[in-house]
Amino acid sequence: MLKHWPPLNALRGFEAAARLGSFHQAAAELHLTQSAISQQIRSLEAYLEQPLFFRSGRSVSLTDAGQDLYSTAQVMLQQLAVGIRRLEQYRKPNQLIVNTTPAFARHWLLPRLGDFNRQHPETDLWLFTSFEPPDMATETIDVAIRDDLSVQAECVFEVLYKDRLYPACHPRILEAPVQQRMTLHGEREMSWEHWIVAGGVDVGQRSQGMNFSDPGLLLDAASEGLGIALVSQLLAEQKTAAGLLAPLVKQTVRGADWAWLVHRDSENDPLTRQFCEWLAGSLPGAVERDN
Repeated sequence: MLKHWPPLNALRGFEAAARLGSFHQAAAELHLTQSAISQQIRSLEAYLEQPLFFRSGRSVSLTDAGQDLYSTAQVMLQQLAVGIRRLEQYRKPNQLIVNTTPAFARHWLLPRLGDFNRQHPETDLWLFTSFEPPDMATETIDVAIRDDLSVQAECVFEVLYKDRLYPACHPRILEAPVQQRMTLHGEREMSWEHWIVAGGVDVGQRSQGMNFSDPGLLLDAASEGLGIALVSQLLAEQKTAAGLLAPLVKQTVRGADWAWLVHRDSENDPLTRQFCEWLAGSLPGAVERDN
């Protein structure tokens, strides 16, 4: 690993010259003189101990080493620019950062965000999804709403909704013989092992079939008619209302507990309180709260 990195300005000058094929145009883009660009390139070549450009009069072209460095520098500078733009969120006065699972975001929260926006148009909501629970102590998150949360330091933890699970499929699959129905397998509570252990009746599920690590994709697959799946009552609400899912039996079993973590630094923030009140009021049959 390099003990010292070349100056960022030299890499910027090199990237511009390589992209434009001209020291003169690179200087104009970066508001520098052509001699300044030339000096940056020479210092970079000296640092790397090899030429990066072939020079012929006023025209320049990349050497093999220069082409290799250009690919790397372009990606690095683009990622740096994106990272710097993301920092803007921390300077916005009405920013609210919410973390949840991709499945909850897509199947429950997204269809209802229009209602929240109509009630609180001043809130600049940033929705951050992840498959793993966030570390609220190290990540800049105001509220996390997930089905895999536990107590964390410096946070308020509260169970909002006790989910139920049931086997379901697209209505047309109900017309197919049981032995011809594909079985779709999920993980954690969405596995058929959980259904059996919880006392669920046999609905013709088999050990073979398609496997999904994301409960949102499992729900999509079932609603597209790929087979039968064990689905979340909460997440399946929209698909069921649209006629894309039908239960195989009336029985349900205990699912995950949907809960939130609210960072204590954000607990009394008006934007956080508004979002939490809206969320608790929007969840069907939400667990009764003490406040």
